[in-house]
Amino acid sequence: MAQGSTPTAPPTPRPSGRAAPAVAQPAPPVIGPEEVTGAQSIIRSLEEAGVDVVFGIPGGAILPTYDPLMDSAKVRHILVRHEQGGGHAASGYAHVTGRVGVTMATSGPGATNLVTALADANMDSIPVVAITGQVTASLIGTDAFQEADIVGITLPVTKHNYLVTDPDDIPRVIAEAFHIAATGRPGPVLVDIAKSAMQARTTFRWPQTIDLPGYHPVTKPHSKQVREAARLLATARRPVILAGGGIIRAGASALLRRLVDASGAAVTTTLMGRGALPDDHPQHLGMPGMHGTVPAVAALQRADLIVGLGTRFDDRVTGLLSSFAPQAAVVHADIDPAEIGKNVRADVPIVGDLVEVIADLLVELEREHAHHGKPDLEAWWRQIDAWRSTFPLGYDETDDGHLAPQHVISRIGEITGPEAVYVAGVGQHQMWAAQFIHYQRPRSWLNSGGLGTMGYAVPAAMGAKVGAPDRTVWAIDGDGCFQMTNQELATCTINDIPIKVAVINNSSLGMVRQWQTLFYESRYSNTDLHTGHGTVRIPDFVKLAEAYGAVGLRCETKADVDATIKRANEIDDRPVVVDFTVSRDAMVWPMVAAGVSNDDIQYARGLTPAWDRED
Repeated sequence: MAQGSTPTAPPTPRPSGRAAPAVAQPAPPVIGPEEVTGAQSIIRSLEEAGVDVVFGIPGGAILPTYDPLMDSAKVRHILVRHEQGGGHAASGYAHVTGRVGVTMATSGPGATNLVTALADANMDSIPVVAITGQVTASLIGTDAFQEADIVGITLPVTKHNYLVTDPDDIPRVIAEAFHIAATGRPGPVLVDIAKSAMQARTTFRWPQTIDLPGYHPVTKPHSKQVREAARLLATARRPVILAGGGIIRAGASALLRRLVDASGAAVTTTLMGRGALPDDHPQHLGMPGMHGTVPAVAALQRADLIVGLGTRFDDRVTGLLSSFAPQAAVVHADIDPAEIGKNVRADVPIVGDLVEVIADLLVELEREHAHHGKPDLEAWWRQIDAWRSTFPLGYDETDDGHLAPQHVISRIGEITGPEAVYVAGVGQHQMWAAQFIHYQRPRSWLNSGGLGTMGYAVPAAMGAKVGAPDRTVWAIDGDGCFQMTNQELATCTINDIPIKVAVINNSSLGMVRQWQTLFYESRYSNTDLHTGHGTVRIPDFVKLAEAYGAVGLRCETKADVDATIKRANEIDDRPVVVDFTVSRDAMVWPMVAAGVSNDDIQYARGLTPAWDRED
């Protein structure tokens, strides 16, 4: 087992990184032995773990567990239409609530259909527990009907996993699974349980402690490293804070804002970190990387100090690694020591929970300022403001008569407001949603950042709406992504989950088409989806929505955009799908082509800023 800790109280699912209550807590009631089946033990364990909803589909190997699930007064089961949808729904639920999301599937193809969702949650550090049925223990390894080695298959894409054949192990394993998923760097844990273990009799005992030798996530940062980071931040002349999704996972957004205010540093929030700092904060430069803002990319390239907080320094942020931030010292703080130094060398590595890291850093920074005063950052901000003025985020109007997708997405954000949750699929619409919606709070932006999973948006929005029923939830999807998981509209309709889906319909696999335009001489090989620009729409998204019991709307003119969005927002008794017919020639700018330096960012096609190389 890779990482771990040994708490003295029963595990409770809470967001990783949030400090434990300071006041003494009463001792938990001792759960006495109780004779049950293994299947009943699974449901009792979920109840003890505080689970309120499970997204799943029954099947032969998991069927014994579905019988006692029917009698649970605490656990709501939502029958999804595809196991991948159940996994993404659990992820969406976890993202907006900070709690562990739960999904359930049967053996063989049911379990293998979960692999993409588990890999997605693993890349983006989302706490999920997946419970799968397995064939009877005596048949394991015989290629029995619907048998698959799901433990072996998912080993590379989960934080941990288990195969349970002894019913007595069920409560302990499930308690451990929830603890592992939620602590340290959050992630998915799979629990595969043999059907024979579900059917056997056992004694239910919920563990009062967890003993995981070797699993000890470091939460308290090393004080010497924090002091050195504070010294660098107090003396840098061109500092940039690079805030990643780890800020949100840790519940450290409020502390980040205090650090930003105290340091005077410029801030960029990664694709996964959008919302960690309000977009309207005057020191916020927007998103960095391949489709980041010019000021954010330029500031990182010319910084003399980068303080990376809960970020992986992945290739989409750094561009050509050898040319990334050549003049910058790097402070890198993360809960996962494996991430530090993996891509970018850290001059000051800090392992710890970001709540504790930033809290300690604030104390040390105040001490540095008291001794040496605050640094003079006037020239740095003068340069940044010049970039902001010269290279604002914007877009061109279309010349083919179709809607500009950037206008549609920006209006969705402006009309619906910052209290909503916005969920994107993958591709052009994902980048536009990250660029043109203003995020003012954490957990308001969900997307598949690391794995880039087409089909993520609809089921993740469904899970988000279940987790935050009082918030408006918009899935901003592409016509390609939408066709991969739109069957979950049936789940939403039947279970009263009124999400809203904006299909940004350019009748194409948009990002692939953009690359074909730029790098393949406009040879559009297999990217035309025939969904909106011809006389025949295959499928007709309005009719498809209606077939699923949802409201279908279509918007094709700029004059109708606002009214259509407002109409969608008014409908709250069933899902809404809006087919926005947009230009297929619209492109995502700025752009750093794959494998080139961030210095070569294009503000628009053929327009690269003429940097002063001596900056």
